[in-house]
Amino acid sequence: MEKATASPAMSGSTLVLAGLVLAVSNFMVVLDTTIANVSVPHIAGGLGISSSEGTWVITSYAVAEAICVPLTGWLARRFGEVKVFIAGMVGFGLFSFLCGLAPTLGALVAFRVGQGLCGGPLMPISQTLLMRIFPKERHGMAMALWSMTTIVAPIFGPILGGTISDNWGWNWIFFINVPIAIVCSLAAVALLRGVESKTEKIPVDTVGLGLLVLAVGALQIMLDLGREHDWFGSSFIVQLALVAFVGFAFLIAWEVFDRHPIVDLKVFRHRGFTVSVTALAFTYGAFFASLVVIPQWLQTSLGYTATWAGYATAWNGVAAVFMAPVAAMLSQRMDPRILVSGGILWLAVTSLTRVIWWTSGSDFWTLAIPQLIQGAGMPFFFVPLTTLALGAVEENEVASAAGLMNFLRTMSGAIGTAIGVTMWENGGQSARDSLTSTLNGTQSTMATLQAHGFGVEQSRQYVSQLVDSQANAISTVNLFELFSAVFVAAAAIIWLAPKPKHAVAAGAGH
Repeated sequence: MEKATASPAMSGSTLVLAGLVLAVSNFMVVLDTTIANVSVPHIAGGLGISSSEGTWVITSYAVAEAICVPLTGWLARRFGEVKVFIAGMVGFGLFSFLCGLAPTLGALVAFRVGQGLCGGPLMPISQTLLMRIFPKERHGMAMALWSMTTIVAPIFGPILGGTISDNWGWNWIFFINVPIAIVCSLAAVALLRGVESKTEKIPVDTVGLGLLVLAVGALQIMLDLGREHDWFGSSFIVQLALVAFVGFAFLIAWEVFDRHPIVDLKVFRHRGFTVSVTALAFTYGAFFASLVVIPQWLQTSLGYTATWAGYATAWNGVAAVFMAPVAAMLSQRMDPRILVSGGILWLAVTSLTRVIWWTSGSDFWTLAIPQLIQGAGMPFFFVPLTTLALGAVEENEVASAAGLMNFLRTMSGAIGTAIGVTMWENGGQSARDSLTSTLNGTQSTMATLQAHGFGVEQSRQYVSQLVDSQANAISTVNLFELFSAVFVAAAAIIWLAPKPKHAVAAGAGH
């Protein structure tokens, strides 16, 4: 076993600089989970692909990040937390640069996978290093700093993504990471070498890792390509489904009996954990899918620029910033099941307000206010759910349970996005067919348009765009009706979980 020299907590300007480096690094990684959401139409136009194909840029990053989460603990113990942090930051910057240069969708997706693999360990390791360099009496301050970057980054993601895409081009949403990665890498080398963690040679579950990559990869490719290949009418999609099913079956069998599992499935024996992560998966899947669908609808149907789509969607995080401390305080005093159930029901009510208020003619604030309202309830779902899930497992299982919880959360976001976008596009096409078959007064409308100087083809195009706009609005509303039902079901099943067995340390869920 190779050991690094233990060092005391930092102080003074060194502590401030090191804390800032770790906070900025975490901010950048979290930012990249949402910065591309409003840029999908720009990416699709730039690469000559459909909007649904453009969402692969989002799902590929999420899947790669999810796969890397279970490896973080092994990497840190084998090579040292500081070395893994620096290597991850360098790799993140390199793949960000390559993403900006990508000439094709295939290349962009491949580089986003690399970006996700490198960025996956940075979020938990930045938190661990913050806790190490800050004196014990300032751990609360360290967690507040880390949590604030985690909460604020999704707010700035859509705004920065839209502004950059409209003014500089979509490539620059990736290029902006490069100077930040360089500065943070060099600063980490200079400031953090003295706080390297102990290292030891420990085995890694290569079989489990291989099965995980195979099963998750096949499932996500199936979901991303299903619509283009007519789903199970295609032998290729059927083969992918079989690979995913068999891969997950073998993964479960292997992980249950392996001595050093890459994913510790034994924590599912705790009812509270199983119920909590089930509610988490369905709620976060629907929530993240909405973050992808809304900007696309605003830009493709309502004529919003990427910048204004970013402004409209960013309100989602504003109220969350103010309510997060309240949720954290209440989660220590109240039954977390009440807070989690109430938080998820809040999301359901917000989805219903969209169903009632949103039309193809909605103004900016009609679109933005539900985002603001939704944000107020989000911390009451996320914060106490961590207490409920991790408080259900044995204390020596908290780290494994937290890793599995984050893996499932990230994967549910990718899967929910693939399914949600497919349903939204299929719903739009179905609504368009229905509207076209029942359309009345088309000839009189075209005659009126031609009387005002429109040509015949221009009149047809105008009517077609009007129908498309209404069809997409109907599909969007229908999708949020479904999301609302998912939220209500998730809020109900959380009551199957018992009260937590023990307290959970601040930030353990990350």
